[in-house]
Amino acid sequence: MKHLKVDPIKEGTVIDHIPANKALQVMSIIKPEKDDVVTVGINFHSKKFGRKDIVKIEGRELTTSEVNSIALVAPNANVIIIRDYDVVNKRLVQIPDAIIDSAVCGNPKCITNAEEMTTRFKTVSRQPVRLRCEYCERIFHIDELRVE
Repeated sequence: MKHLKVDPIKEGTVIDHIPANKALQVMSIIKPEKDDVVTVGINFHSKKFGRKDIVKIEGRELTTSEVNSIALVAPNANVIIIRDYDVVNKRLVQIPDAIIDSAVCGNPKCITNAEEMTTRFKTVSRQPVRLRCEYCERIFHIDELRVE
């Protein structure tokens, strides 16, 4: 018999296949409002990845900027749009060629850390995720940056 651990949602977005223990980072990206209904599952069993997290937010579809930021934290995640309890769109997140204002440069001497300005990174590689700051030109592994 199949049991659901999390109730289905009528309308909204499901972010599935988040690496284990990264759901709270995803939550900081999507910044739910105080009235939003959000379900967070941490450390669920996954046939594909061993362990995974999942986030559901009711009544809201994510912006392109939010999905791009999630791709930096969870490059194998799926974003699933639900309408009237049905999946209407399911897609794998994709790291864009350019990341604008979604991450903080890991170089403490970078001008973006001294002045309030838009950060810009170019994607150098997707496996593993490596980004180059357009201002200081240093290349960083994604774990060296703070994703916002």
